[in-house]
Amino acid sequence: MMNRVLFRGASVWDGSGAPAFLADVLVEGSRIKTIARAPDRLATEGATVIEARGRTLMPGLVEGHAHISFGGAVNDSDLGNIPPEEHMLLTARNAKTLLDHGFTSAYSAATSKLRLDIAIRNAVNAGEFPGPRIRAGSPEITVTGGLGDERKAHMYYESFGMIADGVEEIKKVVRLCCREGVDNIKVNISGDDLSPAAHGGLTVMREDEIQMAVSVARDFNKKVNCHARSAESVKRAVRCGVDVIYHCESADEEAIDMLESAKDRIFVGPAIGIIYSTLYEGEKFGFYRDSEVGRQMQRVIDTTAEVYTELRKRGVRILIGGDYGFAQSPQGDNARDLKHFVDLLGFSPNEALQCGTRIGGQVMGLGKELGEVKEGYIADLLLLDGDPLKDIDLVVHTKNLHVIMKEGELYKDVSATAMLEHTVVG
Repeated sequence: MMNRVLFRGASVWDGSGAPAFLADVLVEGSRIKTIARAPDRLATEGATVIEARGRTLMPGLVEGHAHISFGGAVNDSDLGNIPPEEHMLLTARNAKTLLDHGFTSAYSAATSKLRLDIAIRNAVNAGEFPGPRIRAGSPEITVTGGLGDERKAHMYYESFGMIADGVEEIKKVVRLCCREGVDNIKVNISGDDLSPAAHGGLTVMREDEIQMAVSVARDFNKKVNCHARSAESVKRAVRCGVDVIYHCESADEEAIDMLESAKDRIFVGPAIGIIYSTLYEGEKFGFYRDSEVGRQMQRVIDTTAEVYTELRKRGVRILIGGDYGFAQSPQGDNARDLKHFVDLLGFSPNEALQCGTRIGGQVMGLGKELGEVKEGYIADLLLLDGDPLKDIDLVVHTKNLHVIMKEGELYKDVSATAMLEHTVVG
C-alpha cells in the first residue's frame, strides 16, 4: 500500500524564490502528488493528515559542502588520528545529526578516509542507518606541500589527504577512488591559511595534474570538486572543467569573469561557516581574534563578501555549506550558513534559502526533481514553526522543525504535540 501524507493549510515556500502561498499538499509514495491552492479539496481517505495551521512547508535542506566524516577536530591533522573503526561510528552519528537538522541531502566535498562516505551512503540507502541522501566524496587529493600533506622529512604522517604528484600519480589515485565507489572527486588546487606549508594565496597543483584528475573522473562519470582560495587556482579550476569550486575568496576580476562564463556548468561555495566560527567562537580552541590567524580569518570574510556579492549579481550558482565538523563549528550547526549568507554576504533570506534547497538539488544531480515543492518532485519536506523569510535563524534550531520528511517517509513528526504545547503555553 502506497503511503499517503496530506499537509493541510500550509504556507508553502516552494524553493523557486516566489512568495509563499497557502495550500494543501498531498504526498503519495516518495513524490509530491498534488498541490492544491484551494483548501479542503483533496481526499483524506487512507492519508496521514498533518494540520499545518499556517506553518511553513519548504523543501528539505541540501548541505552543499558536506564533510560527513569530520568531527571534533581542532587541527586538520586530528582527522588523521582517528582510528578507522571509531571514524566509521563518528560518520554514522554525523549522518543522523544532519538529518535531525533538516538536511535531507548532502553533497560531500570530501571524506577523511577513502571509504567512510561510501559506506555510510550505502548503509543509508539500504535503510540501515538514518541520514540524508549522500553523494560520497573522495579524500582530498593533494600534492606534496599542499593542504592535506602533514608529513615532515623525518616523519611520515597520514592525514586526511591522499598525496599524488604528477599526472601518473594523479591518474592512479583518482582511478582508485572511482573503483572504490565515490561519486565526487576532490582536488586541493590552492593552499590554505591554516596548512603547514602552503598558505591560501599559493596555487600548488599544476594545471596538467588538475586536467588529468578531471579527465579520469569523466571516464568514470564522476563530478569533481576543488579547494581553490587563490585567484589562479580558481582560473585553473574553470579552465580544467572542475564542477564545484569551493572558497574563491581571492578571485580577481578575470577569475570572476571566468566563473560567470561557466555559470551554467559550475557551482561555487564560500564555506564561510568555519571562517566565522574560528574568528568569533574559536578562543577556547586556541584561535584568537587579535592574532595572525584572526586577521587572516577577518580578511577572508571581507573578501568573500565582495566576491560573492559580485557572483550573486552575475547569476553564478552558490551553495551553502561551511566546512562543518571542526571543534569550533560542529556538525549540526550547518544551517547557520543560511544566516551567514544573510548577515555576512548580503543575501536576502529568500536567496539564501534557494542556495540551500533548489540549487542544492541541482548539485545533487537531481535538478528536475529535488529541492523544490513541486508536483512530481521527490517529497523531501520540512514543516517549520514560523516564517524563515522573516527570521532565517528559525531553520537552525531543531525545535522549530516540526516535520522532517525524506522521500515521502516521516522521519520526524511532532506537528500535533508541538501545536498543543503552543496552546497550553498561550
